[in-house]
Amino acid sequence: MRDNQYPGRSVVMSTRGMVATSQPMATQAGLAVLQDGGNAMDAAIAASAVLCVTEPQATGIGGDCFLLYHDARSGKLYGLNGSGRATARATPEEFERRGLMQVPELGILSAIVPGAVHAWQTALDRFGTRRLEELLQPAIAFAEDGYAVTPVVSKAWSNNVAALMPHAESRRDFLVQGQAPAVGTIHRQPRLAQSLRHIAREGRDAFYSGVLAEEIVAFSHAHDGLLELEDFANYRSEWVEPIFTDYRGRRVYEIPPNGQGITALMALNILERVDVGGLPHLSADHLHLFIEAFKLAVAERDEYVADPAFHRLPVAEMLSKEFAAAQYARIDPQRAARYPVVSGLRSQRDTVYLSVVDRDRNAVSFINSLYYPFGSGVVAGDTGILLQNRGAGFVLDPGHYNCIAPGKRPLHTIIPGMVYHDGEPQLSFGVMGGDYQAMGHVYLLSNWIDFGMDLQEAIDAPRFWPSAGVVALERPIPEAVFKALQQRGHVVGRSELSMGGAQAIYIDAQNGVLQAGSDPRKDGCALGY
Repeated sequence: MRDNQYPGRSVVMSTRGMVATSQPMATQAGLAVLQDGGNAMDAAIAASAVLCVTEPQATGIGGDCFLLYHDARSGKLYGLNGSGRATARATPEEFERRGLMQVPELGILSAIVPGAVHAWQTALDRFGTRRLEELLQPAIAFAEDGYAVTPVVSKAWSNNVAALMPHAESRRDFLVQGQAPAVGTIHRQPRLAQSLRHIAREGRDAFYSGVLAEEIVAFSHAHDGLLELEDFANYRSEWVEPIFTDYRGRRVYEIPPNGQGITALMALNILERVDVGGLPHLSADHLHLFIEAFKLAVAERDEYVADPAFHRLPVAEMLSKEFAAAQYARIDPQRAARYPVVSGLRSQRDTVYLSVVDRDRNAVSFINSLYYPFGSGVVAGDTGILLQNRGAGFVLDPGHYNCIAPGKRPLHTIIPGMVYHDGEPQLSFGVMGGDYQAMGHVYLLSNWIDFGMDLQEAIDAPRFWPSAGVVALERPIPEAVFKALQQRGHVVGRSELSMGGAQAIYIDAQNGVLQAGSDPRKDGCALGY
């Protein structure tokens, strides 16, 4: 139990239902659905839609979506991949013709067909109890009437004005005299409200074959983009079989590739070979082990994670305990491995995550994202819809698994997680933050399992992250640890921004209680009833 003389918050507890999101408005919208008799899937979609309005830098209906859903009736776990797909014209040759050596990070050429709206409808058709029209009403109201800009959102908005400035439509909808809205000001999105009304009336058809598809494609044509009506009409989200590994008696599930969840599972397999809980928490030994394990897992991700519809991926090999043992043997306990790490098998971004558990113990782990802050930076005409920039997740090397191709899904950073114990769901969790998410999953789980922290403590703990050869540390990690890591050969720096943001709900089946944590690095909260 935490010492409540220090800053922090307790876990939130309830018995009937729980919602945890990064915005109080979204949490309340989801909770209202539960209290009115809706289930976890209904509540998740209502909450996600609100987040698409109130966290516009992080998510939107022009983004992508992944989810894991435990269906209490069948006792089964289902995965839904709502990642975007490249257009029919998206080939390496097309970008070469335009004089480009890589897919642009921003702008209309970075946009591929978004998957979120299709995934929402697909999930609701299979597991929901309410109509999409009903669930979108809170989001429509916030878009039309406005909402108060919260502190963390305002800061992220201010830091990313440059992504919006080149585009007249983006400046119109998201800037005030060239600046981000200040904390506590009211932001309205009437054009987005109208688009949401179209979706409420017509479902996903409005987005993929109706008026919104037509307007988005017309805008793309006017700006020399690659989006076509056929690309939208042909888009499908996909039910997938979750992948898993066992970690200290618990089964951890992730979405399979093209998502990067396998990265977290590989790192857990490596760490399982060590008594992690026997290390002093946040010591140099602790951080070094995690950094090195994660570097090894990321090397495999970068080599092999791509759309499995286009390549046979060595998933079984990557998740085997034997491979983990070989990877662990590569770790020098006193010296950092040189960056970049070579694959053993060969021998930035922004997102919202939410979790919901209902009275029947249906549970959903749900993530929705534009990728970079404000995605491509492009609002499609008068739709008010920011388009994601997931095309930037592809490479243009024809010999690489993740090379762009028509209809292909890129390596995807967003990953929902679920933990089972003795065959029953125990934890619905996720961590926002682009590439950090896999490390965030591993660290949160280890804090909870290895160090016995409650969920809020596990979320609150200071974070670290090896990326592009530099280990970033949040400021609370002591200077002595900073210097000790340098002595082991790590390139170390202090992170100016907080790392990610987590939500998690623990199902205490023995006591019939739900426990939830919500990340103070974001503006949100967990609420139950």
